[in-house]
Amino acid sequence: MSSRILQEDLTGIIERIDTQALKGQSIFVTGATGLVGSMVVKALALANETKDLGIQLYPLIRSEEKARTIFGALLEREDVHLVKGDVTEELQIAEDIDYIVHGASVTASKTMVEKPVETIDIALSGTKNMLELARKKNVKGMVYLSSMEAFGVTDPSLAEVREKDLGYVDITNVRSCYPEGKRMCELLCVCYSSEYQVPVKIARLAQTFGAGVPDTDNRVFAQFARSAINGEDIVLHTAGESYGNYCYTADCVAGILTILLKGENGEAYTVANPRTSIKIKDMAAMVAENFSGGRSKVVFDIPEGNKFGYAPDVTMHLNSEKLQALGWEPAVDLKDMYARLIASFTEA
Repeated sequence: MSSRILQEDLTGIIERIDTQALKGQSIFVTGATGLVGSMVVKALALANETKDLGIQLYPLIRSEEKARTIFGALLEREDVHLVKGDVTEELQIAEDIDYIVHGASVTASKTMVEKPVETIDIALSGTKNMLELARKKNVKGMVYLSSMEAFGVTDPSLAEVREKDLGYVDITNVRSCYPEGKRMCELLCVCYSSEYQVPVKIARLAQTFGAGVPDTDNRVFAQFARSAINGEDIVLHTAGESYGNYCYTADCVAGILTILLKGENGEAYTVANPRTSIKIKDMAAMVAENFSGGRSKVVFDIPEGNKFGYAPDVTMHLNSEKLQALGWEPAVDLKDMYARLIASFTEA
């Protein structure tokens, strides 16, 4: 059952984009049981329900059990067609596909460190297979969901970081399997656009969270939120000097759909709220101060090595003017992101 806040967010998404442009279209979504992919599916399903658009949705899933937990009664509808498969394998899809949102990816830092080969394989094989599907189906549009980690360690003297301001990635560090994989996938998209005229765009996502995140999520923002809810100390395993850049879930999905419909082929767009750029330790302090009722404080427990797989420290302030030029604006700032995330946790 969706929370009240999530329903508000889904309604807000479809009010912000030109859903009529998708009327009668078929949309294939990979990573459909992940946070962003599931919200894409739910938002478009709501658009069908409220605007009678007749969009046919094809969420690619690996686990039917997980899909039923996430989508519930949506799976009984005639406009939602589950496709069971793996992006690393060639998919046989008989139906016409008009649009693809490709979000399947490893997202857990621990997995990136423990299974770097698989992380790279899912990125490269999965993206090539989706681009081939887009080519064969002669799609009208595709969005590849990349990551702000593709920027690498950027020049700290830059006041703002734009799409072309790529920095350093240490290719002798196994944790680099993720950002370097994202870079290669972005290049693959550009190559398919150039050589085969596949109408693919790139959405370079900041750290995304908000209503819709499961309360079992183990990423840093979710750990901070749970600690505040439970009145426990927020424990940092680094010095917290790295800057984070964030985007609210609903803002992110609205951005992705804007890129799908309005973006230029072969171009990358940063999906971030520039007002959220903050040091990790300062974000932890903000959460403790505003959401724990004075019961939580920030403590540091820094282990030897990097067993948690954290990305290297960066001083980076993302600029999203390129996406904003398409008509998108981020609406939810960091404090409200946490307020809505925590409210959705406690509702659940």
